[in-house]
This record gives sequence, C-alpha cells and structure tokens, in this order.
Amino acid sequence: MVRIKRLPQNDKTNGWNVILPERTPNAALAGDQRADWLVLGGGYAGLAAARRLAENRPSDAIAIIDAGVMGENASARNSGFGIDIPHVTGSAQAQLQGAHRYMRLSRAAIDHLEGLVEAHGIECDWSRPGKFQTAVTGKGREKYLEPMAEMLSSLDEPFEWLDGAETAAKLGTEHFHASIYTPGCVLMNPAALTRGLADNLPGNVTLYENSPVIEFSQDNGIRLKTPAGSLYAPQMILATNAFTEEFGFYKQKLIPFHAHASLTRPLSVDEQKAYGSLEQWGVTPVNAFVSITMRYTKDRRILIRQDINYCPSLKVSLEEQQRVKVRHQRLFAERFPMLPDVTIDHTWTGFVCLSYNHAPGFGRIASNVYSAVCQNAIGVTQGTMSGMLAADMACEVDNPLLEDMASLGTPNTRPPRPFFDIGVKLRNGWDMWRDRHEA
Repeated sequence: MVRIKRLPQNDKTNGWNVILPERTPNAALAGDQRADWLVLGGGYAGLAAARRLAENRPSDAIAIIDAGVMGENASARNSGFGIDIPHVTGSAQAQLQGAHRYMRLSRAAIDHLEGLVEAHGIECDWSRPGKFQTAVTGKGREKYLEPMAEMLSSLDEPFEWLDGAETAAKLGTEHFHASIYTPGCVLMNPAALTRGLADNLPGNVTLYENSPVIEFSQDNGIRLKTPAGSLYAPQMILATNAFTEEFGFYKQKLIPFHAHASLTRPLSVDEQKAYGSLEQWGVTPVNAFVSITMRYTKDRRILIRQDINYCPSLKVSLEEQQRVKVRHQRLFAERFPMLPDVTIDHTWTGFVCLSYNHAPGFGRIASNVYSAVCQNAIGVTQGTMSGMLAADMACEVDNPLLEDMASLGTPNTRPPRPFFDIGVKLRNGWDMWRDRHEA
C-alpha cells in the first residue's frame, strides 16, 4: 500500500459555516467495509459523482469518503459564485466555440444544482442576481473590460455596461471606474449548499466524514485505510484536487493556491441606510490576483476575498490569517468609508487547484479509476459537472456533454520544483506589479 503523506488540514474558521446552525457529521469509516463504488472527496465534484452513480446504478452501494466534515472543506470555503460565462477568450472562431462549450457545462451544472436546492428545500440563500465584473481604473477598463464586452457581443450574450457612477449606484461604493453586469451568475452560501447536498444523498450512498485516507492501493480493486477502518471497492472516482498527486496521479501537473476571505458582521438597519444598497450583489475583479472579490449577502454582510497565492504546503498558520484579517479590514474601510464601525467577524483560507494550461483533470486515468479534479477555481459549476460526467463515463452512459468536457483538455506537466516555485512567485509578483493600478 502507498502511504499518504499530505492530508487536508481544514480548521474551523470558515465564516460561511460558522454562521449556520450546528450540524452533526456522519460517522467516520470504521471496521472493514465494502462498496461497489468509492468516491474519494466530498466537495462539489465528489458529491455530484456519488449522486450520479446512485442514479445510474440504483442497486449498487456507493461510498463517499471525506477527510473532514461538510461545511469546512474547500468547496464550502469559496466566495459562493456559480459562474456561467468564461473569462475573456478572444474572438477567433475556435475560441468562441470553446466559450460555448464552457457555458453549456456551467449552465447545466447550475440548473442541476438549482433543481436539487428546490427539490430538497436546501436553505443556502440560492439566488440568480447575476454578477458585476469590475475595473478600478481606466487601464483596467481598456485591458480587460472592453475585450470582455467584445467577447460577450460575439457570443450574443446579454450584458450591461456601467460607468463609474452607475456602478456606484448598484454597489454602494465609488471604488470602481466601470463594470460589466451579466445576469446568469448564481450566488449562495457555499457551506450551506455543500451541507445540504451531502445531507440529501440517495439512499444507496453512504457518506463517511472525518475519515482521512492514510494508505491506498489499487491492486485487484481499490483498497484504502483510514485511522479507524478500511474499505474495498472495485472502482473509484477521485475528487481530491491538489491531493490527487498523493495517490500517484497527475504527478507534477497540479498547482495548489490559497485564497483568504473575510466576512463582516451583519449591517444594522441604520448602517444599511447609510450604505444605500438593498439588493444582494457579487463582484469579480478583472484581475483576481491583484484586486478583490466582494459580495453583499442576503443577511446584510459584506465579503472580501483577496490574497491568492501559490501554496504547495496546503496549509496556512493562524498568525497569517490574523494578518490577513487586519489587511481586509483596511480594504473594507477604503471601499466603504460610510461604514466606519463595521468590523470583520470571520477570516478563513480556502485552497484551489489550478493547472499550467487551465485544463481540468478529468477522465479515466487507470483501468478502474476515474478523476474529477482541478476545476481551476470554478468549483461550484465545473466541479459539479466534472463529477456528474465522471460517473456517466464510468457507467458507460452516453452524455453529449462528455464531448464538451473532453474539449477542455488535460493538465500539462509543469516544471519541477523548486524551479517552478521560484518561477510562479516571480510571475505572480510581476502580474501584481503590472496591474497594481487595479488593487
């Protein structure tokens, strides 16, 4: 058996989860267990894969194993955007075809999740208010927003161009030079969504929480060990993102980053009047590595996410989180001077998995192993769809979206460490200096 050296180390700081009612986790894996299918990882991809396997094989037993608990894993720590349109791709015919494929996948995932939210009454503040793509300066408008508008026009996608005053009227802050509004984005509390999905799995799915895998073998079927038990299954779907390399797959192809986020306390009635905005909204910046992602939530909180950095260790200290909290409080004050007494209640870190060429780790990677990993920071939609399609592929179910997923490619090999570490830090530093006007 292969010994797993790196394990997820999610703490209990996730603000999205802290503001929810307490939830009792499912039991950890204990004793010797067997299943027809194993899904490893309980994020969007893993939950979608387990559900689809159960639908495709209603007589089979499906086990899904997560190292932590629902509501605290990486899928619960994002900013809560279900994004339906790609970043700027260009206007060439092949690029536009790729954008259409991306939108088909993303919108199918959004429709699927919305159906589950409605069917099971999942209370996660699910709504479709759209989102704003913002530029802080005229340079950002020319470099990013104007090409985005051209792309959306070429795709025949609806959008609204807003100047600085119009953007301020929508968002309640005068920080932005211009923005593009698109109507298809979904907003939600991601911790509430993942908890709701996990607590409403089909009857032939067993979810094991608090069950980190410490040993793994794929000889004559899949065998794994956790601190308290073991499990055997003939086939497996991996939904483990950057930890996938620990199991011997996608070696030197996955790139882990972390992103820090903060959530304020709820605004009082008087503060909401001073602020002015009554409708919830979401903002994604033209350069996510430099500027900040923001949301105004249904319960009158403001979210700030910044500080996306390469993090091969996949862990962050509490001291670093405290420094981030101070920085986020300053960023909040700069953008919302009319709210001087609003403080940040929660600061946490989430991890995302990127690839060198922005391609997902999807498909059959061994005779009995399928993967749905590396969503390149678009986990709600791409994770959901990759999990569903991995299950369809494993069950030999014909799904036309499989062709769209295959068209996204597979991860390229990155340079070896430590040379890659040096290179990515230099590249990120250059990008941040070059686009410092967007901070």
